[in-house]
Amino acid sequence: MEQSQVTFRRILLKLSGEALMGDGDYGIDPAVIRRIAQEIHDLASKGVQIGLVLGGGNIFRGAGLAQGGMDRVTGDQMGMLATVINSLAMQDAVEKCGSQCRVMSALKINEVCEDYIRRRAIRHLEKGRVAIFAAGTGNPFFTTDSAASLRAIEIGAEIMLKATKVDGVYTDDPVTNPDARRYDRLGYDEAIGKKLAVMDTTALVLCRDHGMPVRVFNLHTAGNLVRVVTGEDVGTLVE
Repeated sequence: MEQSQVTFRRILLKLSGEALMGDGDYGIDPAVIRRIAQEIHDLASKGVQIGLVLGGGNIFRGAGLAQGGMDRVTGDQMGMLATVINSLAMQDAVEKCGSQCRVMSALKINEVCEDYIRRRAIRHLEKGRVAIFAAGTGNPFFTTDSAASLRAIEIGAEIMLKATKVDGVYTDDPVTNPDARRYDRLGYDEAIGKKLAVMDTTALVLCRDHGMPVRVFNLHTAGNLVRVVTGEDVGTLVE
């Protein structure tokens, strides 16, 4: 892949925490995180500026803890810290591949990573460093999808890429409904109105109001990330 083939120069990649588990039930699969980090490094080596937001569902999920009786704010704070753990693991994997990487947290945790400051984040990107935005928005009741939408807008990303376990957005769950149909293109309002579970409504509304296109694709198909960034029509485009 030559630099001239790259369609997007600055992207925000959103990964769920579950994407890091591989075939496990919990935690981080080293082989999976190494493969993802290698794809990120390959793109960064071609001059693509990459912001990254990771979920924490492989460790803790605030809403799930709240359903079990825990205070929702406490549960969400635990979930934010889980994203910091995932972000540090990804930073290590990306740097082992040869790219510089910085973790920036919405919660103050200076001993392990930087505070999130928008101008500093953009400077990291301009210098070719991968910037990982941890701890969500720093506030309870907001998902990491909302954090990803917010960071994508703040850093001036050209597109937000939502990596999932399926190859796009479907009319229904393709696992339980074999007749479910995949969308190639989808409008924000249609996704919201039909409750298609692309992202939560807050995240979609943020993207809609700021004209941030979202590409939903299957990360587990090797090479898909490069295909998306070089302009191939992979997965579902929400715009």
